Amino acid sequence: MKLSKKMNLRFMKIQSRYVAFLLFLSAITLVNGQMAEENLQAVNDSVTSTEKVKLDGIAAVVGDYVILDSDIEKTLIDLKSQGASTQDITHCSLLGKLMEDRLYAHQAVQDSLLVSDEQVNAQSDRQIQQLVAQVGSMEKVLKFYKKPDIESFRKELFDINKLRMLSEKMQAKIVEELEVTPEEVRQFFNKIPEEERPIFGAELEIAQIVKQPTAPEEEKQKAINRLKQIKQDVEENDASFNVKAILYSQDPGSKSKGGFYSMTRETPFVKEFKDVAFSLQEGEISEPFETTFGYHIILVEKIRGQEVDLRHILLIPEIPQSAMETAVKELDSIRQHILDGKYTFAEAALNFSDEKETKFDGGLLRNPINFDSRFELTKMDPALYNQVRNLKDNEICRPLKEDDPRGGAPKFKIMQITNRFDEHKADFAKDYLKIQELALREKQFNAIKKWMNEHIEDAYIHVDEDNRSCTFANNWVKE
Repeated sequence: MKLSKKMNLRFMKIQSRYVAFLLFLSAITLVNGQMAEENLQAVNDSVTSTEKVKLDGIAAVVGDYVILDSDIEKTLIDLKSQGASTQDITHCSLLGKLMEDRLYAHQAVQDSLLVSDEQVNAQSDRQIQQLVAQVGSMEKVLKFYKKPDIESFRKELFDINKLRMLSEKMQAKIVEELEVTPEEVRQFFNKIPEEERPIFGAELEIAQIVKQPTAPEEEKQKAINRLKQIKQDVEENDASFNVKAILYSQDPGSKSKGGFYSMTRETPFVKEFKDVAFSLQEGEISEPFETTFGYHIILVEKIRGQEVDLRHILLIPEIPQSAMETAVKELDSIRQHILDGKYTFAEAALNFSDEKETKFDGGLLRNPINFDSRFELTKMDPALYNQVRNLKDNEICRPLKEDDPRGGAPKFKIMQITNRFDEHKADFAKDYLKIQELALREKQFNAIKKWMNEHIEDAYIHVDEDNRSCTFANNWVKE
């Protein structure tokens, strides 16, 4: 989406202020899945350069939370470690952000929006696992973060995660029931001056017909029998489930970790997997069961309240080449019948596509960001863009093979661009969903700003003399 300069600044403020605490807090958790080892030396250099700075003074107090000068320095260092630009980030802006976070957390406790120690410890465990995977060993992690032992490191992670999770709960509560009516959307749009209305980029609507080759029954039974053998070997011969997963599992997301996952009911796993996982007792191994990815067995290692630590092994039945060739032939035939006018693309999708998510909607793809049918070219997933970039209007591509990045069976599809929308200034009727989203963001921002102003007045807040000259976004010094 392109905006005029004023609109761009306006909506950047609305959006960035609303989500800023998530970005900053993700930095101070000391964990980022994309942090590369080459950043480690740069961070160590930053630590060395700040050792001369006074790090033990109290910068501010919010409720029961004390913010040290060292907290501000650490946050800046962690932002740098993750490659974030710190050019426009000042000491005062960081302090203001940390104060916001602590006010959220303070009020969450007052409102009994509690987070259990089990939830916090589970999050810390996941972060430690990620760090160890990134740098190679726990010893390297402790050395990097200058911690004498894992207990002190866990304690720091616990405190950081507890505050972050409380803050997230509080902010979610503030905006959870907010909605915008059609009249509010109309008023929001009408108050934007004509010359400042956003420019939306070129967009496409895309439809597809999918054929999903399936393995024959004998291949499915092979996978089931192999999983039963593994289960028996672990239960009767004390074999290591961890090692079996490393050797045999076909799940790329967990194979290297011995099949390990930690999950709750809200974790985005398929229903069949979660149903089995939460039906088992500690130490119990499931019977083989099927999901869209293949066949699994699960070993539950630990149950912590609503969270389960488990290991699983996935075996994907082999799909013969003949089944894939049949899928391609079927799609070729469907494509030709559409071109000959025997039926429309939408009719063919309804009658022949194997993809339940799209077949009842004419094969129309939905944008995963907002579930709209339009995909803006500049924001489209690169893989999808490459599949359709050369298609002309009403043209249907030849069958394409698409591998499942999660390790599932490949699928084949034909695609068509069903509509094009050129770059244009926002139109209330044509772009209602996008305008509605902007209106909701503004309403959320205003609600959070109002909440912040009210609770700053009610809470105990002290800003150290050295920081009282800061220009804060909020009235922290209560002038």
